[in-house]
Amino acid sequence: MPIIVNLDVMMAKRKMSLNELSEKVGLTLSNLSILKTGKAKAVRFSTLEAICKVLNCQPGDILEFVDHPDK
Repeated sequence: MPIIVNLDVMMAKRKMSLNELSEKVGLTLSNLSILKTGKAKAVRFSTLEAICKVLNCQPGDILEFVDHPDK
């Protein structure tokens, strides 16, 4: 998939655990883990907004588009 989720990178920069982010954002650990591993099929804007507020970042810090011209 050409969309890369860099949630783990931002969490590391902010020294925040998955448990802590889960509590502050109001998402279950399993849903947050699905997002973090890039297995999510979609992300609600409200979820993305909450994550960005907690991590003090922009959506582009978490989501990245990587085009693979050979595919």
